[in-house]
Amino acid sequence: MSRAFVVALCAAITATLAACGGTTVEPRARPVAVDGQSFAALPEATTFAKIDSLPQDHETAPTAGQVLRPEDDVVVYEAPGGRAVARLPATQLGSPTWVPEITREDGWSQVLLPSRPNRSTGWVHTGGDDFERAENDYLVTVDLAAFRMEVVERGRSIGQWTVGTGSAEHPTPTGRTYIMASIKETVTTFSPYVLPLGAHSDTHETFGGGPGTVALHGWPDDTPFGTATSDGCVRVPDDALDLLLTLPLGTVVIVK
Repeated sequence: MSRAFVVALCAAITATLAACGGTTVEPRARPVAVDGQSFAALPEATTFAKIDSLPQDHETAPTAGQVLRPEDDVVVYEAPGGRAVARLPATQLGSPTWVPEITREDGWSQVLLPSRPNRSTGWVHTGGDDFERAENDYLVTVDLAAFRMEVVERGRSIGQWTVGTGSAEHPTPTGRTYIMASIKETVTTFSPYVLPLGAHSDTHETFGGGPGTVALHGWPDDTPFGTATSDGCVRVPDDALDLLLTLPLGTVVIVK
């Protein structure tokens, strides 16, 4: 049997399978090449940015627990093989960037991002060596109506607290977000540490000189717990803050 005949036969079989509804392997979407000048011109996906072209996350379920850390600044795409829309820096607010993965395709990951508008996401190409991947076993949920925060490890509750939330005028934004950074407070005294989230106030464009980033943080006394009186942040008791500080960056926070 000649080689030409075998090649023709294989092609015919492939065509027949496709015509009969057989499974065909789609080629992997390749990232669009971005030169150095174009890369530098992309908006940084940080808490200080607003990038309207980013896709949105509309889910409220826990993720699979995968988190990614870029080794260096990387391109963010609107879809696998789609247009470059941003760049994700390797650090955020002095902390290494860890972002939760919400969807995975062949060589691509859709991740939550910290920029406005809230629930922004983007696609990063993970087919190379640009990312470190880790399993995050923790989940934080905040029930605004009940003023309750819970931390879960591998499906098991390891702590529940009554917390303070945003007021009716400045509500805490809902949806999936994540612990973006850990900052030791040196300016104010209301909390020894602040844990900024990848979410922003919908009513404050800026707050305290910053971009209106919502955070988890402590409070000097228990007066705000069980009340909706903050400017959007979630105020937590001391022992809750102690536990939150042990959670890895990139831990998903679901506010409902």
